[in-house]
Amino acid sequence: MSGQNEHGSAYFEKMLNIIDVGVHLIDRKGITIFYNDKMAETDGLKREQVVGKNFFELFPSLTNETSTFMKVLQTGTEIREKIQTYVSVTGKRITTINSTYPLHEHGEIIGALEVAKDITSIVHLHDQILDLRHQIYDSPAKDKKSASSARYHFSDLIGSNEAFQQTISFAKKASRTSSPVLICGPTGTGKELVAQSIHNAGARRNRLFIAQNCAAVPNELMEGIMFGTARGAFTGAVDRAGLFEQANGGTLFLDELNSLDLLLQAKLLRVLQDGLVRRVGGTHEQQVDVRIITAMNIDPRDALDKGMLRSDLFYRLNVVNLTLPPLARRKEDIPILTNHFIDKFNELFGMKITGIAPAALQRLLNYHWPGNIRELSHAIESIYNLMELECEVIEEIHLPASILGNYVMRPEQRHEAAVSTGLTDKVKQLEKEAIVSALAHHQYNVTLTAQALGIKRQALQYKLNRYGIVRKP
Repeated sequence: MSGQNEHGSAYFEKMLNIIDVGVHLIDRKGITIFYNDKMAETDGLKREQVVGKNFFELFPSLTNETSTFMKVLQTGTEIREKIQTYVSVTGKRITTINSTYPLHEHGEIIGALEVAKDITSIVHLHDQILDLRHQIYDSPAKDKKSASSARYHFSDLIGSNEAFQQTISFAKKASRTSSPVLICGPTGTGKELVAQSIHNAGARRNRLFIAQNCAAVPNELMEGIMFGTARGAFTGAVDRAGLFEQANGGTLFLDELNSLDLLLQAKLLRVLQDGLVRRVGGTHEQQVDVRIITAMNIDPRDALDKGMLRSDLFYRLNVVNLTLPPLARRKEDIPILTNHFIDKFNELFGMKITGIAPAALQRLLNYHWPGNIRELSHAIESIYNLMELECEVIEEIHLPASILGNYVMRPEQRHEAAVSTGLTDKVKQLEKEAIVSALAHHQYNVTLTAQALGIKRQALQYKLNRYGIVRKP
């Protein structure tokens, strides 16, 4: 039996070393009992450096108050999905999401098990984004308009559908004030485009428009991003303005609001009510003047019923409610949107598509479009990537498989495709030779070559990749 136990333990240890999450086990005195390969990789240590050693010897930046391990040993209560930033004995700064569990035997705590997911690179990327935003925030006011990410205007919102037009009409009226706006609609219907259009049509158009997807950031990081941080608030914290300070005088757009933690929703409500922001770890409050626009991809009533959204916050934000219909209920807009994307990708890819065949358009009209306008845009872009450069009309055979379903090419279509392929190959060869010749003439300068060929640099880059042309001799 002991042999079987040893075999089982070895197999269990091997399994824990294969998985892609860190596993760390300590006894009640903080001595490491087990430490898997992934945890060693995350911490920049070797397993033999850790096993048998006291936890605080290897992670001196942690204390009884900041360590999830120690909190669990002290309280006997598990901690789930907690973000922790620490520095190992080698000086490596690490951020993980930890779930930590107490281990009991005969009613007593004998140790703790921690499962950790390394998010150091994600946090570093977020820090870089926040630093860039902070630089914009600190820049002279004349630079802030050009730095704003609000590129869309009401003229960019395309569609003749009655419900859509009514929503845009309400949005234009809402742009005259600074009241909160809640935009509802399925993913891909253009909620941020409407938010940007409201900003650009209002009195705040010359100030910053800042957008943040609440679902894209863990809640433990979101508080610092939204309200800012004060130096020393936690390990690695620096003085940094949050979204409200950065958007002061402008507009803050919070997408997927229902993904925001309920505690953060309460703090957001307080800021909206009194206009005062206190950084995480800070001691003083700052007055801010921010127009708030929020968006949700589910029905707010469903979010309220499921406890995902505070009712007091909902009523505070729902001063102006805009609802964007899904593309499946805007079928009359599909042809005009398709032509819009054809114009867009003609310019981007340097192609000359003149339109879409009736049969192919009917396929688009019959499709249910779960991804809405975004999916239509991606579908047209996919077509451009796979079509021959000389094609002039989008046919059924060019459509993505998800739209075609079980489409089978008719015999006459196969014949036409075969004839077209022979001619296309000759034209492609001529174009490739022209590009190679122009590149050589302009010493392989892509910008000058694109100008000489009368196409955009981005279109030339696409053709170089498509033909496999080496850009330097």
